[in-house]
Amino acid sequence: MTEERRRYTRVDFDAEAAISQGGVSYPSQIVDVSLNGILLDTPDHYELRADSPADIFIRLSDETNIHMRATLVHSGTHVLGFHCDSIDMESITHLRRIIELNMDDPHASERVLAELITPR
Repeated sequence: MTEERRRYTRVDFDAEAAISQGGVSYPSQIVDVSLNGILLDTPDHYELRADSPADIFIRLSDETNIHMRATLVHSGTHVLGFHCDSIDMESITHLRRIIELNMDDPHASERVLAELITPR
C-alpha cells in the first residue's frame, strides 16, 4: 500500500471552471480541488503553457466566484493538474468552506485550518 504524500485535503467538487491564459479562455469541469491546487477535465482544444501562470475562475453563484492564479504541473488526455500560486482572501474563504462541506470528517474545520496556517 502506498503512503499518501499529499499535505492538502482534496475533495471532489462538481462545478464549471474557466482556464484563462494569454487572453484565451477555455471552459472546463472541476474533478477535485484543494487549498494547494485543482484538477480539471482537459478541454477539447486548448493551448496552455506550463512556464506561464494561468487564471482559474470558478463561478459559485452570480455574486460569488473563486479566482486563483495557478501553474500547469501535469497534463493528460483526461485531466489537467494545476498548482495554486496565489489566491485572494475572499476566494480562499470560499474554497475553504467548499472543502469543509465536502469532507466526511467531523473535524474538517480544524484540519483545513491547519493546512492553511502550516508553513510550506
